[in-house]
Amino acid sequence: MRIPAYSVCTAIRDDIVSGVFERGSRLTEEVLARRYGVSRVPVREALRTLESEGFVVTRRHAGACVAEPTEQEAADLLEARMLLEPLGAARAAQRRTEAHLRVLRGLVRLGQERARRGEGEDLCPLGGWFHETLAQASGSPGLIALLTQLRHKTAWMYAVEQPARPAESWAEHGAIVDAVARGDAERARALAARHAERAMSAHRPRRTARRDVRAPGRARVSTPQHGVNIASVRH
Repeated sequence: MRIPAYSVCTAIRDDIVSGVFERGSRLTEEVLARRYGVSRVPVREALRTLESEGFVVTRRHAGACVAEPTEQEAADLLEARMLLEPLGAARAAQRRTEAHLRVLRGLVRLGQERARRGEGEDLCPLGGWFHETLAQASGSPGLIALLTQLRHKTAWMYAVEQPARPAESWAEHGAIVDAVARGDAERARALAARHAERAMSAHRPRRTARRDVRAPGRARVSTPQHGVNIASVRH
């Protein structure tokens, strides 16, 4: 079965974000094809996509390399996310479905419960799922794609500290959901903007350690599941 370029693209992007491929390192089709167990064709397509997203650059005499964003580019990225997430919340208030609300409320309950118990290791993925679902509730494919790309690039460029008061952070999530449920777009926008501004202070530029990735081990490529699994959140 031919593995689609989309899956290969996701695998390479994940390895870039996690630091397997350091900034500035070469990405040769042959090595990547061997690493993911695919032909060079989907790798070539994936590299073109990643270049359009800003994760990869093509250099003369070197070919495809992991991009090396400047501090200004990283700062601009975070500012763009701060502007777009409130827009997504406002759109969600106008277009969300009951299924989106069920998932959002379930995530808020889980987040508040984990925060009370001090189970901080679970809060980061729950927060990511919350913001992904909120973006999906906007009903705007273009906005969803932009926010998804911004989240990937933020995770690549920044390390995020756990909030000092996680219960307050999840209370803010809950307030956003309440505004979305009532269809109050302006309140949802204002609450999301305030939450994004506070969250920005927890972002620290990521300093990646130099490591040898010239011959990485083979990685398994699987088809990613970006859609919301509505049934998986218990109420």
